[in-house]
Amino acid sequence: MRFFETATPIMYEYQGFWGSFWDLIWWFLTIFIFVSYLFVLFAIIGDLFRDHKLNGWLKAIWVVALLFFPLITALIYLIARGRSMGERSQAQAQALRDAQAEYVKGLAGQGAAPSPADEIAKAKNLLDAGAISQAEYEGLKAKALTS
Repeated sequence: MRFFETATPIMYEYQGFWGSFWDLIWWFLTIFIFVSYLFVLFAIIGDLFRDHKLNGWLKAIWVVALLFFPLITALIYLIARGRSMGERSQAQAQALRDAQAEYVKGLAGQGAAPSPADEIAKAKNLLDAGAISQAEYEGLKAKALTS
């Protein structure tokens, strides 16, 4: 008996990783499930730290439970806190939309021409400071009113 003989002989020739279609299907299914689990795990961890009502000790307990009992803890978290998880996500998305809208409004306001009242007020300040004469003030005021 040789040293490398097996007790049960292989009935087919091994064709490598790409040799069997079903091996490939199982490999892709396994990778898909693993990546899906990672998405759920990161969503849960992100939600834990987004929740300001939950204290630090409870957050730590959830994270430790996710480390030692990952699937059970993830299912329990999604069942117990799934609704509030969605509400926090929507609130954060709305806050981001509002901040973006304010930013765009601020940029649009910078490029706009100042109103005639603003130009006249600036000219009046310059007149009061003595930087321009009364005739220059009247010219700036007329220019602001005509534009």
